[in-house]
Amino acid sequence: MKTLSRLFLAAAILPAFALESPAEESRPNFLIIMADDCTYNDLPLYGGENARTPNIDALAARGMVFNQAYVASAMCQPCRAELYTGLYPLSNGCCWNHSASRPETKSLPHYLRPLGYRVGIAGKVHVKPDTAFPFDPVPGFEPSCVDDPTKPHDLDPARAYMSPENHEGPFCLVICLVEPHVPWVMGDPSQYPPKKIKLPPNLADTPMTRQHFSNYLAEITYMDGQVGEILAALDESGQADNTLVLFSSEQGSQFPGCKWTNWNTGLHTALVAAWPGKIAGSTRTDALVQYADVTPTIVDIAGGEPSPVFDGSSFAGVLRREKTTHREFAYAMHNNLPEGPRYPIRSITDGQYRYIRNLLPNEIYIEKHLMGGGRLNNPYWATWVGDDPIKKPETYERIKRYMSRPPEQLYHTISDPYELSDIAGNSDQDGVRAKLSAALDAWLKDEADPGPEVDTVEALQASRKGEHLHGHP
Repeated sequence: MKTLSRLFLAAAILPAFALESPAEESRPNFLIIMADDCTYNDLPLYGGENARTPNIDALAARGMVFNQAYVASAMCQPCRAELYTGLYPLSNGCCWNHSASRPETKSLPHYLRPLGYRVGIAGKVHVKPDTAFPFDPVPGFEPSCVDDPTKPHDLDPARAYMSPENHEGPFCLVICLVEPHVPWVMGDPSQYPPKKIKLPPNLADTPMTRQHFSNYLAEITYMDGQVGEILAALDESGQADNTLVLFSSEQGSQFPGCKWTNWNTGLHTALVAAWPGKIAGSTRTDALVQYADVTPTIVDIAGGEPSPVFDGSSFAGVLRREKTTHREFAYAMHNNLPEGPRYPIRSITDGQYRYIRNLLPNEIYIEKHLMGGGRLNNPYWATWVGDDPIKKPETYERIKRYMSRPPEQLYHTISDPYELSDIAGNSDQDGVRAKLSAALDAWLKDEADPGPEVDTVEALQASRKGEHLHGHP
């Protein structure tokens, strides 16, 4: 159970890290590469049947793939804040998109610098404020995910940051790419003819949806090319053998049922870890992890002591194949402001089943980017609404699933990864539902989650001003 002494504990633990600093030669580097809005099972690594990603596949062949990795919020800013702080959204304060964490929040730079690390970030930052995320700025990659087209990248600054010739001590470098975030304008969509691709079953099959999905697939392949160039630059730096590389796909893509939801295709993320001589190649693990566990893992491997303020915990034992399990549950929340009218959602998964609780089920769900107009939005939604309900009743079912949701939902995710069959009403699942519901209640209590009161204009505006109204200080 958390206490209100988080901040005092955080302040007290930092000097202890310096005392625990290991010998220079034993401290590895860390390179984190993040995609942007990429649904995990659109990657071949997780069963994707369209996109080609030879560089990510090659990285996986040199390391470990996590079959069960999750974010706590399927939106860019909250999930990144979770990853860098080791804290859930309400704990660090960032539980809406385009908001901010609490100014006193500690993140990777605070934990690694006392251990002698340089901690930099390149590309899309999308976390606030600077006091909570004091990364070294590393230029060379596009910081804006909505530029059309994406500006060409320059690997020289990242290469220089990784080079031991220019710096003393180990590095932790985060490179945040902006593909395949909308607008889908990069890459070569001719590789993916719309009529030949296989649409995921949670999408309505219209010609415009196919065209947009083709463009999205092209951006995945473009992103994969960037991953290959970054890994080549690491090799050129001479640091590859002493560097733990983590690749993650962030949350799901900007298609209905993925980003901005608590379904599996929103919250499930790709996670690959490679470290020559330390992590066995071509391995997979079913250990349940989520973004809150990443910073504790890095601090652990760097030689620091775990902070008592962390919500997550180190999965270094899984990487070393000393353990096959990690956490019992992965938790998630969604607050819909400012992306649409308030629609708070909470959920939990044990890796087999997912339980979702829609806190305002009498409201309809609206997400302005998916359902509205404009340069950065998706015009294919109108083709869903305009589809013939007699000839294609399945399109109506996809719309209804997205906009109208019951108070509780339960899915056997292992057999139904797109979570299309809600089994919450099945009496033979009462035990599973009750167990997950009780575990979710315990988490909400621990997080001091007030429920719908978080998803309000007042709470969002207070966050942006650094005056958080809810959750732990």
